[in-house]
This record gives sequence, C-alpha cells and structure tokens, in this order.
Amino acid sequence: MSSFVPGRFAADDVYNHLNFGLVMLDKDFNILLWNDWMVRHSHVPAEGALNANFIALFNQQLAPGFLRALSNTVSYGLPAVLSSALHRSPLPLYHVYLPNDGEAPARMVQSVVMTPILAADGSRSCLIQISDSSNSVKREKILLSHSEALKRQVVTDGLTGVNNRRFFDENYTLALQQARRNRSNLSLFMIDIDFFKQYNDHYGHIAGDRVLKRVAETLRNQLASPTDVFARYGGEEFIMLLGGMEHDAARDFAEQLRDSVRALDEPHDKSLVNRCMTISVGVCTRAPEGEADGRNLLATADAALYRAKLGGRNKVVATE
Repeated sequence: MSSFVPGRFAADDVYNHLNFGLVMLDKDFNILLWNDWMVRHSHVPAEGALNANFIALFNQQLAPGFLRALSNTVSYGLPAVLSSALHRSPLPLYHVYLPNDGEAPARMVQSVVMTPILAADGSRSCLIQISDSSNSVKREKILLSHSEALKRQVVTDGLTGVNNRRFFDENYTLALQQARRNRSNLSLFMIDIDFFKQYNDHYGHIAGDRVLKRVAETLRNQLASPTDVFARYGGEEFIMLLGGMEHDAARDFAEQLRDSVRALDEPHDKSLVNRCMTISVGVCTRAPEGEADGRNLLATADAALYRAKLGGRNKVVATE
C-alpha cells in the first residue's frame, strides 16, 4: 500500500513511523495494512501478513472480547475501545526484547481502538489501532502502591508501628454496627504501662521509646483474629477491641496480656509494684444496642482501668 502525497512523502513512511500498531481489515477480515510497529511486536513480517486473513493468522490466539468487538465493528459499524484494564492483552503481541531463558514471553499490555470505515462499494472495513499500555500500567501500580503506603501512614503510629487512634476510631464504629446487627458481645480493653513517666525520667526517652515498641509488639502478638483491633491510644496507653467473648473469657485474656508484658522482664527500678515493666488493664464486655453504647463501652473500660491503677496497678479489672 504505497500512496504518495505529491512532492512530499509516502503514506507508508507515516504509517511505519507511528509509535503504535496500525492494521486495516476488509469485510472478510483480510489484512490491507500492517505497519512496522506490528511487524516488531507480532514478529510477523509484512509480506506474511498483507492479504492474509487476520483471524487465521493468529490461529485462535485472539481474546474472545477482541473477536466480539471486531465482529460488531465490521458487521454493524460499531466503534469499539478495549481498555487495558478490562482487556489486558487481547492480541499476541510482545516487546522487542524477548527472554532467552526458554520461557514463553508475556504478552504486551495493550489498549485497542477499532474504527469502522465505509468503503466505496458500501462494505465496511475496520481500522485497528493498538497501543502499548505497559508503562501506564506500571505507573498505575506505582501510584497505587504509594497511595496504599500513604493510607498506612495515616492510620499507623510512627513510633511503635501499630495502628493509631484514628484507625481505632474508624474501626470501632464499624465493629459497633456489626455487633448490634448480630447481637453479639464486644470486649474493650484499655491498657496502660505502669509508672511509665518514672521509667522515662530514670532511663531516658530513648529507652522509653524502645520499651513502648516492645510492649506494643508483645500486645499485638496476643491477637488471634484478623478482625481484632489494636492501637496505640496515646502516650503509654493502648486499646484493644475483640468480638464474641464472654465476660470471663475477656478477663482471662486481659490477664494473658498482663502476663505477656511481665514476661518481657524489662527492668524498671522506679516501679512501685514490681522491679520489671508491668501494665494495668481495664476491660468491659457487653452487647451494644443503642447509639450511646459505644460511648458507654469506652467510658466503662476507662473507669475499669482507673480502678486497676487506683488499686495498686499491675492489675486487671473486668466489668460488664
């Protein structure tokens, strides 16, 4: 196909310098145009493609969605756009540099546009444009990865690496709604490191940060279900939310939390209850019903923690 613009250049020169594939098919799907981009990425030379049947050429390697769109374009004159999001690799096209390890190369990620063209005899032809969307997909993945990282930063405590209060508040609302629907229990644990200010004053803030991290990791490791919520609530205080527990089981779990921190055997010479780091825990278990129950659950667990601290610390106080 070699038409000239008078005194200027051949149309083939234009087609073959395009940075996308260009294919023209007649009403019987025979190939009328096959530019150099298609030669490079299909590994089918122009002499092997021109006048060949497009569908037969690829021998059942075409995606079903592509074939449907092609049939509609030629038969009914319907233009079509196949995005890389829904039709990732409809044609067997590959990048120039293929792997040498004997493995089958991965298809290029493609975007395809089909345009019906009415011929002089009234029959329809189809112009197909194919673009390499691989870099766009890579950019989208990078942006998505960055977006997910930013989301994690927003709900993650910068020091301890556990979730922060914002994360807890968002998930607490959802947990309350689910518990009300299922008429199931929620257990809320308020946890405070005993005499942490005295620890900081005696050992220094660097040591204090290290201990916060150790305690946070230890408490997080006690969780057994991915639906459990744990967060740093502020300062040396942590909060935990578990579903489906009875009152006695919640109290036993709170004792398990207290034992796990004591087992760290972290020296604390300024503690008035032990010579190692300890925690106090207040826990409330109930089945929330009304809108106010969320506030009441928090207030009751906080009051239980206050009673544990008032009663000498290194204690668990559980209430319904």
